[in-house]
Amino acid sequence: MDRIMNGNGSTVDDMKVFTGTLVHATKENPMLILENRAIGVCGGKIEFVATTSDLETLKRKHNISDDNVIVLSSSQFLMPGLVDTHLHAPQFPNNGIHLDLPLLEWLQNFTFPTEAKFSDEMFARGVYAKAVDRVLRCGTTTASYFGSKHLEATKILSDIVLERGQRALVGKVNMMVNCPDYYKELSVEDSVKETEEFILYVRSLESPLVQPIVTPRFAPTCPREQLQSLGQLAAKHECHIQSHLCESQAEKAWVKELFPGTRNYAEVYDCTRLLTEKTVMAHCVYLDDEEVALVRRSGTGVAHCPNSNLSLRSGICNVKRLLEEGLKVGLGTDCSGGFSASILDSLRLAVLVSKALASTSDSKHLTLEESFRLATLGGAEVLHMSDRIGNFEIQKEFDALLIDVEAKGTPVDIFPEDTTEEKIQKFLYNGDDRNILQVFVAGRKVVDKVQ
Repeated sequence: MDRIMNGNGSTVDDMKVFTGTLVHATKENPMLILENRAIGVCGGKIEFVATTSDLETLKRKHNISDDNVIVLSSSQFLMPGLVDTHLHAPQFPNNGIHLDLPLLEWLQNFTFPTEAKFSDEMFARGVYAKAVDRVLRCGTTTASYFGSKHLEATKILSDIVLERGQRALVGKVNMMVNCPDYYKELSVEDSVKETEEFILYVRSLESPLVQPIVTPRFAPTCPREQLQSLGQLAAKHECHIQSHLCESQAEKAWVKELFPGTRNYAEVYDCTRLLTEKTVMAHCVYLDDEEVALVRRSGTGVAHCPNSNLSLRSGICNVKRLLEEGLKVGLGTDCSGGFSASILDSLRLAVLVSKALASTSDSKHLTLEESFRLATLGGAEVLHMSDRIGNFEIQKEFDALLIDVEAKGTPVDIFPEDTTEEKIQKFLYNGDDRNILQVFVAGRKVVDKVQ
């Protein structure tokens, strides 16, 4: 293993121990708060989680020096890194603007013209550097990125992700119909050839952190032959897959016209081998019962993007229903359909959207704790990475955030009577990147605001 230097000059092979409060999610518990704990990290992985009363014994057993023990204050805690299951890196110049149109008009008028600019590799490098830096500062340790249709620009995105030390899936977008002539692929053959070249390029980087993901934009921009070819390519290389499904009613009706003979939108992807346990489908606002069953059987994950769904007036996704039906669900920012690059924004809006739905019926709403799980372990499950990341189980990789609710300039107000649980709740509802002091990916410190 290469010995990677982190921000303080030590290597990720050194045993580090953090003592204090940990908070994470498990399958049984959406938010588990562990006070007075010691978590040991070596080689990028979690070696142990124990009570602080066992610390001296652990130090002797693992030959840990006092210099490698980091003691958290009462205002600090560690949580797993946030997982963004769906965002469009080339749309970052549009974050926070042009959100007055519905989805399909928004794509034609603003999104496609912006993405077309990524034929300029210098432009791409500048935007992608800002995008990845922003996402990391917001605490997203793992992201599933849509690139543009441009092969070289998407290679640049992969390079920047690797340079910054983020864990990511990166995809070159495929699209050749129902999109502007200035921004589309010319043939299925070219689409498949460039996508395979991109897959091989990412694999040549030989990084366990950066992986390729086959990315048909969505069914309306990809004829059946192209979808079939991409499904075959993903199977050949055992790749992840990402696209959009049932985002708006207009889109769903359009797919019905474009693909006669299929029962529903989800079946378009299923019959072209694009629904797999390594597939992420964004939105899924309007899944009917048959589609829910199909998504569940295939093992496909859902990227819930509440900010985008509201901003583009696409609709309100009943996430509680999807979870109760046994679907894997994580959170996405969907920048720039969503105006915020922070999964904390998605976490909060997921709760509020669910409460709004529940207020008109007798159904239960998503709790803050459940949304926390979606932002961490749920996202890891959707991206088929829960065996490696998502919580603080032993032998998982240490993707983590060091949070301080009393950091300088923080938007969180803390009072002497606040409990640990209340401090965590205040961060999840009110905190932002100013509260995130350090970001770790596979044990490597990739953001450090303490220095």
